[in-house]
Order: sequence, then structure tokens, then C-alpha cells
Amino acid sequence: MSILADPATLAVLIIAVVLVGMAKGGLAGVGALATPLVALVLPPATAAAILLPILIVQDVISVWSFRHTWDGWIIGWMLPGAAAGIAAGWYYAERVNEGQLMMALGAITLAFGVYRLWVERGGRIVAPSTSPGWVGTIFGGIMGLTSQIAHAGGPPFQMWVTPRKLPHLTFIGTSAILFAIVNWMKVPAYLALGAFPHEVIIAALLLMPLAIVSTLVTVRWMKRMNPARFYVLIYVLMVLLGAKLLWDGVSA
Repeated sequence: MSILADPATLAVLIIAVVLVGMAKGGLAGVGALATPLVALVLPPATAAAILLPILIVQDVISVWSFRHTWDGWIIGWMLPGAAAGIAAGWYYAERVNEGQLMMALGAITLAFGVYRLWVERGGRIVAPSTSPGWVGTIFGGIMGLTSQIAHAGGPPFQMWVTPRKLPHLTFIGTSAILFAIVNWMKVPAYLALGAFPHEVIIAALLLMPLAIVSTLVTVRWMKRMNPARFYVLIYVLMVLLGAKLLWDGVSA
């Protein structure tokens, strides 16, 4: 029986694909909701496996759209940590408590989003962060781990990069290129774990047109957005995302 034959499963997957499309289009972080959402109707490993090919296709669109605006220094520092985090997630795949990990990520994301909204309330100008690159490598490790387990690498990326106050298109482009590389780095681990049976591949292929459209629409919107509002929107999304992940962990 096809995974998409069940109406409830199909509806949840459509919402999840739109969410990751919005994330790839520039609304960084909201894609972290997709795997927990799909896990309501499918086993978590199956949920993550369906979304990975879709993410890779969406990466092509986002990287092409923002190929002229990205920060190589940030990618250079975060990528080694991300590789280590992916390797750890693969090695400990059977021992990691996904619920507890997502709950901790949710609590940190919620607290960070609330803090940034507070310090920047009323349009206050806050000096950009100048934390050293090795801090980015640590956050990259957390990003790789949470991305390998549940495609939830957005919040750790945001926690290090948003305070640097990049131009908003540079922020999006940096995220697009970094996560495109990270998603390809996850493929060997997923193959080794046998995560791509025939029905998973078919479901992913059928959902890809929606994935492409949702990404293109969000890219168009992001390029027209007022840069002054971009980071406020990102922090609000972080608060909502953190609250959702924390709630899911507590109620599991």
C-alpha cells in the first residue's frame, strides 16, 4: 500500500513539504517542524527519509536563487562541526533519545528567540555579534546532530548566525549553501541505515512538484521583504518553533 494512500498521512505530508519549502525559500528554521509533524502519522525514521530527497531538490532552487549572496567564512567554520555532528548522529542512531533531544533544542530555541526579541525591542540597535569562528564550529556540531536525526538543524544555525546581523539575503544564501552541503553529507548515513525502501522513494517523488512550488514562492517573497523586518520575523518564528518542539518533548 502506498504511503500516500491514507488521506490523513497525505494531508500531513503536504503541510510538511510546504513548511520545508518555506524554510528553503528563506524562512530559516520552520523546516524543523516538518519531521516531528510527519512523525505523527509515520515512524520517525520513515518521516525523515521521505523528507531528505525533497530537501535536496529544494536545495537546488534555494542555492541557485541566492548564489550571489553568501558568507564563506561562516560556512567554513560551521561545516567541520556539522560533519562531526552528522557522524555522531549516525553512530548513535539507535541510542539517541530523539524526544529528549528535540525538547532540549526547543527550550534553547525558545529562550534565545525571546531574549533577542527583548534586547531588540522597539527597534533598538544592537551591535552585531563578533564571536570567534570556533564557536560556530560548536554550533555546527549541534546543527549536524539535530539535522541528521530530524532535519532540525535550523535553530542551532540561527543561534550563531542571526546575532551577526548579516544582510538578510546573505543570511538566506549562507543558510542555503550550508544546508545543501549538509543534506548531501547525510545521504551515506541514510543509505547505510536502509532508510530508502521503494515506497519511501515513490512518496518523495510524488511530493516534489509541491516542494518546488513552495520554495519558489517563498524565494520570491523573501527577495521583496523589507530587510528591517526580516530578523524580527526570524526571532518570532524561533519562539514559535521552540515552543512547539518543547511541547512535543514534554507531552511525549
